[in-house]
Amino acid sequence: MDKIMFIQTGFGVDVHGQDVTKAAVRAVVNAIHTNSMPGIKSVLPENDLHNMKVNVRLAVPADKNKLDIEQVKARIPYGTVTVEVIDGGMLTSSAIFLEEKQDKNDMMYIVNASVETGY
Repeated sequence: MDKIMFIQTGFGVDVHGQDVTKAAVRAVVNAIHTNSMPGIKSVLPENDLHNMKVNVRLAVPADKNKLDIEQVKARIPYGTVTVEVIDGGMLTSSAIFLEEKQDKNDMMYIVNASVETGY
């Protein structure tokens, strides 16, 4: 990416089920669905949203090998998307184990996301 125009941040939680992908997708949705970028198209090459570049950085607390990056990328509506996964996020107790929610334990997964948009 030559020029970063916006950086959006968010977090996502999977309280039950210990699904790192669900938490990561929620983090990206939280980051991108609370703002608008009305001027972005005018600065992109050929004024085309598909020429946008998006870098997603995810701070993931556990189970990185179970993270489905394609599901994360699918939440970005335009552009070329790259995803970087780093250590971070948080594991904390939900204080309850619910077998019917597919809990493996009582931990909840919290993922942080930074979404850089530019060209």
